[in-house]
Amino acid sequence: MATDNLSHYDKNTVPSAKTFRFGIVVSEWNNDITDNLHQGALETLVDCGADKKNIISWTVPGSFELVYGCKKMITTQKVDAIIAIGNVIQGETKHFDFVCQGVTQGIVDLNTKYDVPVVFCVLTDNTKQQSIDRSGGKLGNKGVECAIAAVKMAALNSSVISAVEIGF
Repeated sequence: MATDNLSHYDKNTVPSAKTFRFGIVVSEWNNDITDNLHQGALETLVDCGADKKNIISWTVPGSFELVYGCKKMITTQKVDAIIAIGNVIQGETKHFDFVCQGVTQGIVDLNTKYDVPVVFCVLTDNTKQQSIDRSGGKLGNKGVECAIAAVKMAALNSSVISAVEIGF
């Protein structure tokens, strides 16, 4: 169980997001949860210096479709990092397991195939209350944490590309 507040970050340890373009792909399923995660991510990116016009948000029907949405964003938009936002809550069938495994492996595959970091912001909780607690509730907002990860990964990718360009 998470014990830290997912919304806490030290702005002094986060690179500026001013020069980066971000993509966010959001599942419409459990939209009360995913909308909160999306809002947390947007506010955090802007707080870290991103220009609102440099943040592209798309929706897809469910968490399983996040992989395709992220792939399309990578191949059609110039973005420095993408946040994949979804929510899957355990039910009475194995559907939960298949969706979680598929979206997780799909995002891993995107990260190994393409040179754009895709950050996993998919809550995979046992109960609706756990999702509420992690999307702006008592444990903070996972969207904030993932936005910080996206900024750091965009900066890492940029510094690696710069180092290669100057011959390191």
